[in-house]
Amino acid sequence: MIKALSLWFLAYLLGSVPVGVLVAEWFKSSDPRSLGSGNIGATNVARTAGKKAGLITLLGDCLKGLLAVLIARFFGAGNGVAALTGLIAFMGHLYPVFLGFKGGKGVATALGVLLALAPGAVLVGVTLFAAVTVWSRFVSLGSLVAAATMPLLICQFGYSWKIVYSSLVMAAFIIYRHRSNILRLCQNKENRLFKKSSK
Repeated sequence: MIKALSLWFLAYLLGSVPVGVLVAEWFKSSDPRSLGSGNIGATNVARTAGKKAGLITLLGDCLKGLLAVLIARFFGAGNGVAALTGLIAFMGHLYPVFLGFKGGKGVATALGVLLALAPGAVLVGVTLFAAVTVWSRFVSLGSLVAAATMPLLICQFGYSWKIVYSSLVMAAFIIYRHRSNILRLCQNKENRLFKKSSK
């Protein structure tokens, strides 16, 4: 039990690392919390500090979730403990102790968690995300569709119900954290990823 508690504490701290803020500082850009959407995730960092900074943020946030689960697996954790460890890292990203419990929306960190827990389902989910994002030019819409369908995909691939439950919780929080995006989508005011060519 002590090992599990130590593992979950470490996962929370790992998830709490504010990658977007650190990357923006490294690129000598303003704090992403004070620019654009105010989010510390990859999309806002890309818009405010550049595409390279956004990509590094995406990889860093994803790595937090992936490492948390891999560390749990290294210490012999089964599906239940590993899924909970990943979920705690995800919650650390949403409510980081280093930023006054005000974090990001969790998409990239959830991706990392599920990449370690259910890689087959993630491959389909990422394809779906890319298709919706390219078609609509809304990153938020692609994220919402992927998050909502991941639990179904995980079920379809036959992964443990403990992983399914973890993905359901993450999907619910991702959708909740995107509530302002959902409102802007309904009002046709959401920022697009790129503009259509005039040709």
